[in-house]
Amino acid sequence: MNVLLGLLETVYGRGPAASADTGALGRPIRLWDPYDLEVHFAVEAPAPGYGPSGPRDRNGPGRTGTLPAYVRRPHDEHLATVVEAADEGHSGMAVLVGSSSTGKTRACWEAVQPLAALGWRLWHPFDPTRAEAALADLHRVEPRTVVWLNDAQQYLGDESGERIAAAVHRLLTEVSLSPVLVLGTLWPEYQNDYMALPRPGGPDPHPQARALLAGRLITLPDRFDHIAINKARALAAAGDRQLAHALQHTDSGRLTQFLAGAPELLRRYETADPPVRALLEVAMDARRLGAGLHLPVGFLEQAVDDYLSDDDYDDLAVNWLDQAFGDVTSPVLGRLALLRRIRPRPARRPSLAEPAPSHSYRLADYLEQHGRRSRARLCPPESFWQAAHDHLTPESLINLADAARMRHRFHWAEQLAQRAADSGNTDALARLAEIRRVNGAGGEADQLLRKAADAGSTAALVRLAVIRHRAGHSEEAEALAQRAADAGDTRGLGRLAEIHEADGNRKQAEELAMRAAAAGDTGPLVRLAEIRELAGATQGAERLGQLAAKAGDTTALVRLAAIRETGGPTARSEAQRLYQRAGRVGNASALARLAAERETAGRREEAEQLARRAARAGQSFALVRLAEMREAAGAYKEAETLAQQAIEAGHRFALIRIAAIREAAGDLQGAERLFQQAAEAGNPTAVARLVEMKVAAGDPEGAEHLAREAAATGNPSAAARLADLREASGDREGAEKLARLSADAGDTSALGRLAEMRELTGHREGAARLAQQAAQRGSTTALVRLADMREAAGDQEGAEELARLAADAGDTHAMARVAIMREMAGDRRQADQLARIAADAGNPSALARLAELRDWAGA
Repeated sequence: MNVLLGLLETVYGRGPAASADTGALGRPIRLWDPYDLEVHFAVEAPAPGYGPSGPRDRNGPGRTGTLPAYVRRPHDEHLATVVEAADEGHSGMAVLVGSSSTGKTRACWEAVQPLAALGWRLWHPFDPTRAEAALADLHRVEPRTVVWLNDAQQYLGDESGERIAAAVHRLLTEVSLSPVLVLGTLWPEYQNDYMALPRPGGPDPHPQARALLAGRLITLPDRFDHIAINKARALAAAGDRQLAHALQHTDSGRLTQFLAGAPELLRRYETADPPVRALLEVAMDARRLGAGLHLPVGFLEQAVDDYLSDDDYDDLAVNWLDQAFGDVTSPVLGRLALLRRIRPRPARRPSLAEPAPSHSYRLADYLEQHGRRSRARLCPPESFWQAAHDHLTPESLINLADAARMRHRFHWAEQLAQRAADSGNTDALARLAEIRRVNGAGGEADQLLRKAADAGSTAALVRLAVIRHRAGHSEEAEALAQRAADAGDTRGLGRLAEIHEADGNRKQAEELAMRAAAAGDTGPLVRLAEIRELAGATQGAERLGQLAAKAGDTTALVRLAAIRETGGPTARSEAQRLYQRAGRVGNASALARLAAERETAGRREEAEQLARRAARAGQSFALVRLAEMREAAGAYKEAETLAQQAIEAGHRFALIRIAAIREAAGDLQGAERLFQQAAEAGNPTAVARLVEMKVAAGDPEGAEHLAREAAATGNPSAAARLADLREASGDREGAEKLARLSADAGDTSALGRLAEMRELTGHREGAARLAQQAAQRGSTTALVRLADMREAAGDQEGAEELARLAADAGDTHAMARVAIMREMAGDRRQADQLARIAADAGNPSALARLAELRDWAGA
């Protein structure tokens, strides 16, 4: 019996045997509870009056609660290829992008289950903060480990984000550590921030994150398509009560949102009493402005005051706060809650002799995202900033200081940064220095930067390095940049390298780039190589590219080759030589280019081998390009086979591209068959192309039936395309109906296109009406576009009216624009008011522009 108990203790991750396994990060995947990895609890289906209690939880030991059966969708196949490659020994990374409660974390959990049976471990960097845990231990990750970066913005979004991105890149490219698998999740708004290219001459806050995420993002749809719905129905019929309950109560295709309790959470918020609503809005504001996940109870209690009106405050009961906390934490549909109480684990305290920290609360993800949309224009009141100052962590205070500065709450920006700095946070000192510099205290700012640098802030070292170089102290600047690099932050070396290169000091630039490469960052070498190639210094460029390749980065060779391809025959020959060099060490882009070159030369078998290598390295388009070339050559069957292989490798549009070639060649039957295959595989664009073919064949009823059927399953693209065709044919009423259908299914672009078409043909009233309909569904783009068109046509009054409508719908850029228009029209009072509202919503550009205009006018 004792032996059996010991075995059980080991299986469940307890006892001496488990304790002894402390050398490697994480623990075996099979010992993890999915809820500890932040998989959402699912709503509990009402217990039936008869029969079995439903499927048992197949996810191993864990908390009470059952995960519904899993429905695989196209993104799961893409994710599976990354996992399979890891199992075969190739390190990889995938980040799932989607709105709240669309199933991102669950998809990652399901994807790693095959690795659980193979003994892989999983590490979730979490304590003391996610970013600190990742920075401290990423270098300790061992082969056959899954690195779990759920809510990846918690790792990539702050001052340490670039260092974490660089560390993850090193982990993925270090051959001795292979295989490792990095999985993460992101909301779309964070993806947009990280992937946005900087403006020429402007700052680039996320170059490392952008490079890391490129080619590794997998988008999840908001809704189940008809194929996934049918799979869910089959599982429900087989006995899954949770799926059956969800299917019964939603017809929008948003099954995961229902299972995560989103509709009920939103209803509870919208119908809450004032004290409950106030607590939730404090939490919403805190999260949208950058506070941490776990909000201390003291912060919530203190911040709530100014969220209550005078009448609501007078009506409060004696024990109103206890009642409000009771309401927000009461379960919704089983285990879900508006605010979930977080209890600190005793083992995580520095010392058991110390008093236990007060408990905290976490806002439901769906309400957090709802708050980001619905409260985007609102600036929190005084009680919020004071409570944050008194109760939140330095990391949260730094983010909130930025939010306060963007909203022109300069007093609070400085107070929050000072509070974080007083706690010993070195990054806060650097942030405070920048605030003081903006306020004109340059000498004091430099002192603070030096203090932060001496305390270990690499951000301060980088900033000081640039300042000292501009002041003519190059040696001191380089020493400061080297100190930052020695601490793991190579940004300073890269910045100085580019400055020296621009000044013509190539030797110094090269030395600095090499120092960055020695510290693990080849980016400066790659950038210098490209700068020299464009300047005509081809030999120097190639030498730098070779140095980067020796350091494990073949990007420079491929970029140089791409530039040389635009030259004459000799340059193109040199480009092929560079592609070959990069391909020999596995660069996916180079392999894809070489595959196309071999195909053109008639060496088809060699071309396919190269394309498959490129696909395994993440460049599935190589197979698509071969398929297109075979299709053009008349090898139709081979083209289809290659397209299917490309789809299996993650390229969703391979069949569509082949079908389009076939359609252009006049083979309508063959094209329709391929479009149908792609549609059945869940590709929304294929349905839109089928609609076009039906219209061209004179079957408008069949086209509309197909478009409506697709919209009913959450695919708006066919209805949007048909709306365009109807508008072009003069059927305006039919076009509007289909555009609204498309918008209701999630795509407002058709309404915007119709609005522009009507504006151009002089139907301005109809255009404005359609743009307003798009704004009511969440997109102000059409209103802004019409405002641009009217302004260009000299109709300032009409332009302002449309911009104001966009502003009223929450578009802060439109609001800032109206403020400037009012200023130009001489209405300074209204301009001030609108500019301040825009600043409250986080867009201070109008205030800055007004200051410039008045300065010029001598006011």
